[in-house]
Amino acid sequence: MTQPGGGRWNDLQTRVISAVVMLAVGAVDIWLGGAPFTALVVVLTGVMIWELAAITAPNASQVSVIVAVLASLALVATMLTPMHARTVFLVLPLIGIALTPRRDPVIAVAYAVAILVAGFGLISLRNEAGTPAILWLIGVVIISDVMGYFAGRLLGGPKFWPAISPKKTWSGTVAGWVGATLFGLGFVIFAGAGWGLVALSPLTAFAGQMGDITESWIKRRTGVKDSSRLIPGHGGVLDRFDALIGAVVVLMLLGLIVPLPLPGGH
Repeated sequence: MTQPGGGRWNDLQTRVISAVVMLAVGAVDIWLGGAPFTALVVVLTGVMIWELAAITAPNASQVSVIVAVLASLALVATMLTPMHARTVFLVLPLIGIALTPRRDPVIAVAYAVAILVAGFGLISLRNEAGTPAILWLIGVVIISDVMGYFAGRLLGGPKFWPAISPKKTWSGTVAGWVGATLFGLGFVIFAGAGWGLVALSPLTAFAGQMGDITESWIKRRTGVKDSSRLIPGHGGVLDRFDALIGAVVVLMLLGLIVPLPLPGGH
């Protein structure tokens, strides 16, 4: 017999298995760094662009594939060309999205920019700050998500933004901030990171939550539940990495203004 409230957890096993597989693949690539990590980010970026193009223009499947390939090639090109020439390559997939009839083309282009910036930012962060910075970033996003998942289901309470993401609660959102702060504190105590990381961690978690909210808003406007069905229990790649997109984009923007107290940074 189904236990009361069991429906809240009916997707947990599938989610955990998929998460373990993704963590294993990600851990190996993060540890290897270099070409393997870059290749993984390039592939994931291309897939996310494909998912975005597909949900905003479901009748243009061939265009979605072409745009995804262009996005992957553009990201590779940005790593091989001088800074002043990189924008040229990144614009190519955006033109493909902009010129194709689709739902909310301006929003689609803007979110595609965020995906490309996040891909570029992840590769740059791994190359410049090393493994510790990537582990911290991914750890903040995962812990915020996990804390939010369990706190939201156990505690419930008022919804964070019901019109866009009806499942998210304030209890889960705040729990994510707390978890991120403690995680940042752990890096300070055990990895010798600067104290600024304690403040940067919940800010990064919040940026990740906004990334999640943004993708939920786009899906709601396009009338789809998941960006695709590539990952059992998680939907699409965009569904799983939307928070990471928000976190990396905000870190990139902050890095243009002030030096970031990243672990392993120079």
